[in-house]
Amino acid sequence: MKIAYYPGCLAQESAKELDMATRFVCRTLGIELVEFPNFSCCGSGFIDEANEALNIAINARNLAIAEKAGLDVLTICSTCQGMLQLARVRMQDPAMRSRVDAALKPIGIEYKGTAHVKHLLQVLTEDIGLDAVKAKVRRPLQGLKVGAFYGCHLLRPADEMESESGEEPHSFEDLLSVIGATPVDYRGRVMCCGFPIQFVKPSTASNVAGRQILDAKRHGADAMATPCPLCHLSLDAYQNKAAKEVHEHLDMPVFHLPQVVALAFGASPEELGLSRHLVRTDAALAKVRAAPPA
Repeated sequence: MKIAYYPGCLAQESAKELDMATRFVCRTLGIELVEFPNFSCCGSGFIDEANEALNIAINARNLAIAEKAGLDVLTICSTCQGMLQLARVRMQDPAMRSRVDAALKPIGIEYKGTAHVKHLLQVLTEDIGLDAVKAKVRRPLQGLKVGAFYGCHLLRPADEMESESGEEPHSFEDLLSVIGATPVDYRGRVMCCGFPIQFVKPSTASNVAGRQILDAKRHGADAMATPCPLCHLSLDAYQNKAAKEVHEHLDMPVFHLPQVVALAFGASPEELGLSRHLVRTDAALAKVRAAPPA
């Protein structure tokens, strides 16, 4: 499988461990990542709130770059997935299409609408398939109870995202099961992490994150895993603040989605940059039983 790799901003800087894990998983599964240095930021949280048409144009440009190479786009950030998919949807509106085409023409970019946007979760569960993923497992994550945390933009709005149910999704849990982990069912898995208001109302944002972590913990989770680096920031980097807001000791390890998959594929903690996490993952790793000889 060959696909245009859209890492987003965080995976190139503050969440480099996400990029490390993604590359490990893709190498293992034979997914060829084609990189385009001229991809730009998706603009979420900044440009999209100030100028919708400009944000659609930016993402239509990104999609057109992949289209020219005849490739679909792989994302590893739920927010990037949302912005790129929203651009595809909005470009079906004749008025918006006309405005964006006019903006792209002077820079020699033509959007055709042929490139699809696929999050890594979708690629693993649908394009590669769960059986193929299971066949690559070398260290089953037996003994590890994981609370999947979908976040918002991967699931909602469901009609625009062309996603599974926003209330009762199952793809992440299906993936966790085939790599040997035990999925934890809890209501907070489809709730917001609080990141969108972290810099406006930080105490409220941390309270939201704390409640989701506490929910997972009370349902028996040893760790959480998320397909979104912004959710990871809220749940991991700001967890100390979240604990203070909910007045509970949390100490919940939080993995990026490809990290749990790569662990099952045999990657070492060093290869996955687990030392970069603010909440230590040692206790969760200790629960993983040694895999039988391959």
